[in-house]
Amino acid sequence: MNERPSGDRPLAGRTAFVSGSTRGIGKAIALRLARAGANIVITGKTEHPHARLDGTIFSAAEEVVAAGAQALPLRLDVRHESEIEASVREAVRVFGGIDLLIHNAGAIDLRGIDELPAKKLDLLHGVNVRGTYLLTRAALPFLRRSAWAHLAALAPPLHLGPEWFAHHLGYTLSKYGMSLVVYGLAERLRGHPIAVNALWPRTLIATAAIEYELGGPEQLRRTRHPRIVSDAVYHIVTAHPGARTGCFLSDEEVLLEAGVTDLDRYAVDPSSPLEKDIFID
Repeated sequence: MNERPSGDRPLAGRTAFVSGSTRGIGKAIALRLARAGANIVITGKTEHPHARLDGTIFSAAEEVVAAGAQALPLRLDVRHESEIEASVREAVRVFGGIDLLIHNAGAIDLRGIDELPAKKLDLLHGVNVRGTYLLTRAALPFLRRSAWAHLAALAPPLHLGPEWFAHHLGYTLSKYGMSLVVYGLAERLRGHPIAVNALWPRTLIATAAIEYELGGPEQLRRTRHPRIVSDAVYHIVTAHPGARTGCFLSDEEVLLEAGVTDLDRYAVDPSSPLEKDIFID
C-alpha cells in the first residue's frame, strides 16, 4: 500500500496545480514535478516582465515544457474567488482532473502590530488564509476523484511559543491559518485516500523576498536554494497517499528520511553559516 511508483517519471499522467509558481520556490516545485512526469498548472499574477522580479507565468511554463512535461499557464490572484474557480475549471478541462495541489502562493510582512497597517493585514490574510481555504475548496472535488491525491502546503508547524507572535503578529496569524487548514482538513478526510500535509523549510530559502525586502545579499548567503524544498515536495507526493497525512514536516526531515544525506549541496554559499527560518525552534 505504501510503495512509491517506480520509474524515472513516477508522476506520469498526474496533474499538479501549483499556486505561486512563476518564480522561486513555486517554480522549483513545478519543475521538479515536471521532471517526474506530471502535467503542471503554472499560476501567478505576473503576465508581463517585471522590472525587478524574474519570469512570468508564460516563461515558467516554457521551462516546464523544456523539462519534458505539459504546462498550462494561468493568471491567478488567490485573493479572488472567481479567479480561483475559473483556474480550477480550466485545469480540469485541459488535463481532466487535479491530483496534486501545492499551496505555495504567499504574502509576507514581518512588521509588528504597531507598524502593520490594516491594508497589509488584509493582504496577508487574503493570500495566506483565504486563498488557501478557497483554492482547497475549489480543488477538493477533483482530489476526491483522483487515485493519487496529495495536498501539500508551505505552512509552518503549529508551535505556540509567544516569540512567534510577539514580533510579527499579523504574519504569524496568517501563516498559522494556513497550518490550521492542513490540520482540520487532514482530520476531516482521515480514512479517505487523500494525503494532506504541511512542509516548512528548516533554514531560510533564497527567494526574492529575502533578496529585496528582508535581508539583502548578506543574508542571502546564509540561505539554501529553493530546490531543497522542491526535492522534499517530490518525496512527499510520490509516497502513497495512505502513507502519511496530517503531518507538519521540515524539508530536512523529509530528505533525510528519503536517504538524502548530503544537504550541503543546497547551500547558496557553503562557507557561510545557515540561518534558521522563523517558526523553527
